[in-house]
Amino acid sequence: MILIADSGATKTEWACVSRDGAERISFFSQGYNPNYISGPQIVADIRENLPAALDPLQVSEIYFYGAGVTEMQYPFMEGVLREVFTAAEKVFIAMDTLASCRALLQREPGFAAILGTGANSCLYDGCNEGLNVDSCGFILGDEGSGGNLGKRMITDFIRHNMPDNVYALVAGELGMSNEELIDTIYTKPFPNRFCAKYAKFINEHLDFDPYFPELVTDAFRQFFLLIVTHYPDYQKYTFNAVGSVAYYFKPLLQNVVEEFGMKMGTILQAPMEGLVKYHTEN
Repeated sequence: MILIADSGATKTEWACVSRDGAERISFFSQGYNPNYISGPQIVADIRENLPAALDPLQVSEIYFYGAGVTEMQYPFMEGVLREVFTAAEKVFIAMDTLASCRALLQREPGFAAILGTGANSCLYDGCNEGLNVDSCGFILGDEGSGGNLGKRMITDFIRHNMPDNVYALVAGELGMSNEELIDTIYTKPFPNRFCAKYAKFINEHLDFDPYFPELVTDAFRQFFLLIVTHYPDYQKYTFNAVGSVAYYFKPLLQNVVEEFGMKMGTILQAPMEGLVKYHTEN
């Protein structure tokens, strides 16, 4: 059996499939960004979420794509996975950007992005990811991501940099004082997840006040200005992306894509179906 994992900052989607794709077992666990979680925590969480129908000893190949999993951390993730799936003959580790490339483009070269809890992008040669303009993560960057949208709204709220009607609405949603918000983001685990959860709230209130669509549009513009436009000849590619932010804010995203001279390509909420196709057909 082949085990495929798409691990984002918030959750990991798993699919264990037979080589011909006829059998499939799917499940979810928490996200495993190694910058925020330890090896023993990952092992414990995988075991806790394994379906009863999935025998770890039946897994012969693993393809793990993870947010924040740089080449330096490949050995760490391989060791963690081998601790659970002890019979695996092959363990392949890669960044989540390669997952987006393979899901969106299969074996065709092009441009692929991730706009979910976090953000990332790269050029793809049809086999491996190539040039990557670093998103710099939640603290330094991730423009256009769910974490970035939530962080922008919270910052505006703390500074009262929003219309009064919006401020009252956001205050009711946050339910925290300025001091509590700052303490949560600076001292509690997974501040990116905390901020990203408010992307859904923003999406639900796009028609409430121009503040919300303007916030999202500006975040997408920053994603293009600081990241996308730094790819050589970026306008010759279609814009392809995976992630809940790209999927649910697609109309606003398309406006910005066209504003920067690109054509909209494929947008997927999640990459798993494309990854299953890639690994069972290749």
